Amino acid sequence: MSSKKPKKQRKFLFSASLKERKRFVKAHLSKELRKELGLRSITVRKGDSVKIVRGEHKKFSGKVSGIDRKKFKVFIEGLKVKKSDGTEKPLGVQASNLLVVDVYRDDEKRFKRKTKISKKGK
Repeated sequence: MSSKKPKKQRKFLFSASLKERKRFVKAHLSKELRKELGLRSITVRKGDSVKIVRGEHKKFSGKVSGIDRKKFKVFIEGLKVKKSDGTEKPLGVQASNLLVVDVYRDDEKRFKRKTKISKKGK
């Protein structure tokens, strides 16, 4: 993204493929995880534990139950909004408003690659 024009930035964002949209669902890591992993932010995945740091639901924490890359939203277990007909629906939060407290560690490739990159850069 090299343009400063809002129109072109929006076009870039909404015409990006689902594979490219993975980059837009990144969140900052907690201070402990920053030291451990050597990274500042990480792509949010299902199973990660997060805490909301901005907005109406500030200080709410829970596990990520799903991610909608098309709408750039992250869904957290237990965070629901009540609809006018009485039913509840999961509430999506932007990844930039989250802080990753604990990461899902079953995927070894996720951290092998990240730590290799971070050591190379420093």
